[in-house]
Amino acid sequence: MMMRPRIIPSLLLRNSGLVKGEKFKDYKYLGDPINIVKIFNEKEVDEIFLLDIGATDSGGEPRYDFLQDIASEAFFPLGYGGGLKNCEQIRKILSSGFEKVSINTAAVENPGFIKEAAQTFGSSTIVVSIDVKKSFLGGYTVFTHSGQKKTKLKVTEWAEQIEDLGAGEILINSIDQDGTMSGYDLALIEQVASRVKIPVVAAGGAGTLQHMVEAVQKTGASAAAAGSFFVFQGPHRAVLVSYPTDQEIRDHF
Repeated sequence: MMMRPRIIPSLLLRNSGLVKGEKFKDYKYLGDPINIVKIFNEKEVDEIFLLDIGATDSGGEPRYDFLQDIASEAFFPLGYGGGLKNCEQIRKILSSGFEKVSINTAAVENPGFIKEAAQTFGSSTIVVSIDVKKSFLGGYTVFTHSGQKKTKLKVTEWAEQIEDLGAGEILINSIDQDGTMSGYDLALIEQVASRVKIPVVAAGGAGTLQHMVEAVQKTGASAAAAGSFFVFQGPHRAVLVSYPTDQEIRDHF
């Protein structure tokens, strides 16, 4: 039997709360991370990424005690991203109870960091996240600093370099689709997934389980991540934490 793809809530930390925005802005408070982790425990979630959206700009250390408190409540694998710049920080995050780390801005500013981290902790521990906007001419531009800073990187070339440097996974996120719940940018995901052999996680735009099916079956992504899909309900985007049952996922895939 074919293994079903991973379905991954990607949740945003800001200060001590969870938030969710649209197109990397207009963030809405969702609640206390520990309470939401406990709900996901009951729903037997595959894994979760926690991304601290203020960490890069603040330049400070991750709040290891706070993260350890969250991890101690989780019965599933956790990944953390946000402001990581060196291997000592990664070591402390892993010691706090996280299985993976995601790096983005620091990977662009210092690609050698990817190689060092992968060699130190193993490729399966290191995820590189790529945030992308579509240009007026239809191409794709890589952004850093939570979508605030434009780079000159071509997304497919950057993905290939990430793989060459030893990362074990790429999280590809469309800023344009983020939080819209209107579906993934399938062309973007396919461009990246077709150029690398490591797993690609699709992110940005999921509003239904069918969107996730499309991301996996049409683009070559190996997993689907989402935020709004798991925390908002109905046209008024009321906060309600949900996750499909294993049977629902298997029925779709």
